[in-house]
Amino acid sequence: VATPHLAFLVILTTLSSLGESPPVGGCNEKRMLAMLPRCGKTFAEKMMKVEVWKWCNLSEFIVYYESFTNCTEVETNVVGCYWPNPLAESFIAGVHRQFFQNCSVDRQDWEDPPDEILIPLITVPVLLTIAMTGVVVWRSKHTEQVL
Repeated sequence: VATPHLAFLVILTTLSSLGESPPVGGCNEKRMLAMLPRCGKTFAEKMMKVEVWKWCNLSEFIVYYESFTNCTEVETNVVGCYWPNPLAESFIAGVHRQFFQNCSVDRQDWEDPPDEILIPLITVPVLLTIAMTGVVVWRSKHTEQVL
Protein backbone atom coordinates (compact mmCIF):
# COMPACT_ATOMS: atom_id res chain seq x y z
CA VAL A 1 0.00 0.00 0.00
CA ALA A 2 1.58 3.25 -1.13
CA THR A 3 1.08 6.24 1.08
CA PRO A 4 0.85 9.81 -0.26
CA HIS A 5 4.10 10.58 1.58
CA LEU A 6 5.91 7.72 -0.15
CA ALA A 7 4.54 8.79 -3.53
CA PHE A 8 5.77 12.34 -2.90
CA LEU A 9 9.27 11.04 -2.07
CA VAL A 10 9.34 8.93 -5.23
CA ILE A 11 8.30 11.92 -7.35
CA LEU A 12 10.82 14.17 -5.59
CA THR A 13 13.64 11.69 -6.13
CA THR A 14 12.68 11.24 -9.79
CA LEU A 15 12.55 14.97 -10.41
CA SER A 16 15.88 15.46 -8.66
CA SER A 17 17.55 12.79 -10.74
CA LEU A 18 16.17 14.28 -13.94
CA GLY A 19 17.47 17.73 -13.10
CA GLU A 20 13.98 19.21 -13.02
CA SER A 21 13.13 22.24 -10.96
CA PRO A 22 12.85 21.78 -7.23
CA PRO A 23 9.58 21.57 -5.33
CA VAL A 24 7.46 24.67 -4.98
CA GLY A 25 7.91 24.92 -1.18
CA GLY A 26 10.93 27.22 -1.53
CA CYS A 27 14.61 26.85 -0.88
CA ASN A 28 15.62 25.82 2.62
CA GLU A 29 19.14 27.26 2.56
CA LYS A 30 19.87 26.41 6.18
CA ARG A 31 19.07 22.74 5.62
CA MET A 32 21.02 22.74 2.34
CA LEU A 33 24.10 24.11 4.12
CA ALA A 34 23.71 21.39 6.75
CA MET A 35 23.46 18.63 4.12
CA LEU A 36 26.22 19.63 1.67
CA PRO A 37 29.09 18.81 4.05
CA ARG A 38 28.10 15.15 3.77
CA CYS A 39 28.96 15.33 0.09
CA GLY A 40 32.25 17.02 0.91
CA LYS A 41 33.12 14.42 3.55
CA THR A 42 32.45 11.53 1.18
CA PHE A 43 34.52 13.23 -1.52
CA ALA A 44 37.38 13.84 0.94
CA GLU A 45 37.34 10.18 1.99
CA LYS A 46 37.53 9.07 -1.63
CA MET A 47 40.28 11.58 -2.43
CA MET A 48 42.41 10.10 0.36
CA LYS A 49 42.64 6.99 -1.84
CA VAL A 50 44.38 9.11 -4.50
CA GLU A 51 48.02 10.00 -3.96
CA VAL A 52 48.36 13.72 -3.24
CA TRP A 53 50.68 14.32 -6.19
CA LYS A 54 47.92 13.01 -8.51
CA TRP A 55 45.26 15.44 -7.24
CA CYS A 56 45.82 17.75 -10.21
CA ASN A 57 45.28 14.94 -12.71
CA LEU A 58 41.53 14.88 -13.30
CA SER A 59 41.61 11.38 -14.80
CA GLU A 60 42.76 10.02 -11.41
CA PHE A 61 39.61 11.13 -9.56
CA ILE A 62 36.97 12.07 -12.15
CA VAL A 63 34.58 9.38 -10.89
CA TYR A 64 34.84 10.71 -7.33
CA TYR A 65 34.32 14.27 -8.52
CA GLU A 66 31.28 13.30 -10.57
CA SER A 67 29.78 11.60 -7.50
CA PHE A 68 30.52 14.73 -5.45
CA THR A 69 28.85 16.98 -8.03
CA ASN A 70 25.81 14.70 -8.28
CA CYS A 71 25.56 14.58 -4.49
CA THR A 72 25.56 18.38 -4.18
CA GLU A 73 22.92 18.61 -6.90
CA VAL A 74 20.64 16.03 -5.29
CA GLU A 75 21.02 17.47 -1.79
CA THR A 76 20.32 20.96 -3.10
CA ASN A 77 17.22 19.87 -5.01
CA VAL A 78 15.89 17.80 -2.10
CA VAL A 79 15.64 20.91 0.08
CA GLY A 80 13.86 22.85 -2.66
CA CYS A 81 16.80 24.84 -3.98
CA TYR A 82 18.05 25.24 -7.50
CA TRP A 83 21.45 23.90 -8.43
CA PRO A 84 23.83 25.50 -8.87
CA ASN A 85 23.14 28.43 -6.60
CA PRO A 86 25.53 30.88 -4.94
CA LEU A 87 25.62 29.00 -1.61
CA ALA A 88 26.24 25.62 -3.26
CA GLU A 89 28.86 27.17 -5.53
CA SER A 90 30.57 28.69 -2.50
CA PHE A 91 30.63 25.27 -0.82
CA ILE A 92 32.04 23.63 -3.95
CA ALA A 93 34.66 26.40 -4.25
CA GLY A 94 35.73 25.63 -0.67
CA VAL A 95 36.23 21.98 -1.57
CA HIS A 96 38.24 23.09 -4.62
CA ARG A 97 40.44 25.26 -2.40
CA GLN A 98 40.99 22.32 -0.08
CA PHE A 99 42.08 19.87 -2.76
CA PHE A 100 43.13 21.79 -5.84
CA GLN A 101 44.72 25.03 -4.62
CA ASN A 102 48.17 23.91 -5.79
CA CYS A 103 46.98 22.94 -9.26
CA SER A 104 47.91 25.42 -11.92
CA VAL A 105 46.17 25.71 -15.22
CA ASP A 106 48.74 25.09 -17.91
CA ARG A 107 47.42 27.24 -20.65
CA GLN A 108 49.40 27.79 -23.77
CA ASP A 109 48.87 30.91 -25.76
CA TRP A 110 49.35 29.96 -29.36
CA GLU A 111 50.95 32.42 -31.71
CA ASP A 112 51.98 32.34 -35.33
CA PRO A 113 55.54 31.29 -36.11
CA PRO A 114 57.91 33.96 -37.43
CA ASP A 115 57.42 35.03 -41.05
CA GLU A 116 60.62 33.30 -42.19
CA ILE A 117 59.03 29.98 -41.17
CA LEU A 118 55.40 30.77 -41.95
CA ILE A 119 55.93 31.95 -45.57
CA PRO A 120 57.65 28.74 -46.74
CA LEU A 121 55.04 26.64 -44.92
CA ILE A 122 52.35 28.37 -46.96
CA THR A 123 54.07 28.87 -50.32
CA VAL A 124 55.65 25.43 -50.75
CA PRO A 125 52.32 23.50 -50.69
CA VAL A 126 50.71 26.14 -52.93
CA LEU A 127 53.55 25.93 -55.46
CA LEU A 128 53.54 22.12 -55.33
CA THR A 129 49.79 22.10 -55.97
CA ILE A 130 50.19 24.42 -58.98
CA ALA A 131 53.12 22.35 -60.31
CA MET A 132 51.24 19.04 -59.92
CA THR A 133 48.16 20.50 -61.60
CA GLY A 134 50.38 21.63 -64.47
CA VAL A 135 51.97 18.19 -64.78
CA VAL A 136 48.54 16.49 -64.80
CA VAL A 137 47.22 18.89 -67.47
CA TRP A 138 50.39 18.57 -69.57
CA ARG A 139 50.33 14.77 -69.23
CA SER A 140 46.64 14.54 -70.21
CA LYS A 141 47.24 16.67 -73.31
CA HIS A 142 50.35 14.68 -74.17
CA THR A 143 48.39 11.40 -73.84
CA GLU A 144 45.66 12.72 -76.19
CA GLN A 145 48.25 13.54 -78.87
CA VAL A 146 49.75 10.04 -78.72
CA LEU A 147 46.39 8.37 -79.34
